[in-house]
Amino acid sequence: MRIRDRLGISERQQVLAVRAMQAVMVLVVGVGVWRGDLKVIVNGGVALGISLLVPWLERDYGVPLDAGLTLWITAAVFLHAFGTIGFPPGTTSFYRTVWWWDHMTHALSSSVVAGVGYATVRALDEHSEDIYLPPKFVFVFILMFVLAYGVFWEILEFALAEGAALLGTDTVLTQYGLTDSLLDLLFNSIGAVVVALWGTAYLNDLSGYIRERLDGRAA
Repeated sequence: MRIRDRLGISERQQVLAVRAMQAVMVLVVGVGVWRGDLKVIVNGGVALGISLLVPWLERDYGVPLDAGLTLWITAAVFLHAFGTIGFPPGTTSFYRTVWWWDHMTHALSSSVVAGVGYATVRALDEHSEDIYLPPKFVFVFILMFVLAYGVFWEILEFALAEGAALLGTDTVLTQYGLTDSLLDLLFNSIGAVVVALWGTAYLNDLSGYIRERLDGRAA
């Protein structure tokens, strides 16, 4: 049984939650424009764009992203965007005032990345009879996949921060030091483990879609 079924959350309620988060992300971008804060504008705009991309992929390309998956992805980008402005708007961001905010957003966003990796590797496993991926291998693969993503993200944060320092501008992503980077990777791993253990219930349709696309290319 899925978590939403245990909680008694309907598909309509999930859709309404997504719409509410998208509305808040529009406000986040507005706050960024009002404050002239490039970091808030970029993070809020990218998050809003991702949340709008998901239903577009389902509608125009038939990618099976139901309300639950859409809510999962939207929540990940929403919490990141909302964390850049704090509450009430104009105060210090949640990333600075709430010690666990960064950990939460890393775990949630990495779970989305892990979901992509899980669905893809399952599709490859089912697509070809020549490929057999034992469950233990899939578990390790997802963990390594997310860790690789996490390392790339930390390098990106560092590069953007250094580039902004050279140009004398504000960076759109902030790195708080080596300890913070290690904690980020730890919570990335937690998100990966959750998906590796319980991803089947949520990602079978998506992996089936990828498998069908692979079958179509091979035909």
